[in-house]
Amino acid sequence: NLTNWKDEGIIIQLGEDVSWANRNAWAPCIVEKKIKGKYKYFYYFTAAQKVGVAVADHPAGPFKDLGKPLLADRPEGVNRGQVIDPDVFTDPQTGKSYIYWGNGFMAGAELNKDMTSIKPGTQTILKPDRTYREGTYVFYRKGKYYFLWSEDDTRSPNYRVRYAISDSPLGKFTIPENNLILAKDTLQGIFGTGHNSVLQIPGKDEWYIVYHRFSYPDGIKMGDAAGYNREVCIDKLEFNTDGSIKPVKPSHKGVKLE
Repeated sequence: NLTNWKDEGIIIQLGEDVSWANRNAWAPCIVEKKIKGKYKYFYYFTAAQKVGVAVADHPAGPFKDLGKPLLADRPEGVNRGQVIDPDVFTDPQTGKSYIYWGNGFMAGAELNKDMTSIKPGTQTILKPDRTYREGTYVFYRKGKYYFLWSEDDTRSPNYRVRYAISDSPLGKFTIPENNLILAKDTLQGIFGTGHNSVLQIPGKDEWYIVYHRFSYPDGIKMGDAAGYNREVCIDKLEFNTDGSIKPVKPSHKGVKLE
């Protein structure tokens, strides 16, 4: 119901469960995939400026790490930025899964069916606008692929979300004239609204954006530390008739499912 939550505890611990990294546990994502008739859960995470993956039979674990990074180096030709912020998207049109990552660059690639390796020859440098910083998130709606990302820095009050649209999971972007869809609201004391994911209610054209922002009300007083004192929020995500995304109205109420 997006309202009541149960803490399932630590599902994987760097250093103990992950032999190749013991720092910078950042920005994970998790996906469900049916493999050989059985559901598996793949947890992609940032550690030591690399991307790892761990696998479990249940969403709460226990998770077993691959034993090495899935992504360790910047793509060829990229000389800046970090290998962080994985997002995995399964195309409902084909069943193929793709991974996206990057800070300072946006990269994408198709995953093999095992979900723990990259399909050779598919790695692509994607080209959003100059606002791109990190936190790619991809979803599909009515024949279009939506790419969302964060602008600025997680420690900044101006951390915010923009988007582009594509006709394919690794294709060229169309960038709407006004592609800023989530930003601070100083009147409400809401700052640092960024690094999002998106939920669709199954079987319905009903969408929600999940994101973090400075903790309220004291985060804005903390300087850079505000970027590490955050709250997770859910607000409605709505579309215009032409498929463009309406600017999100951040709230203190959140959402309530009927």
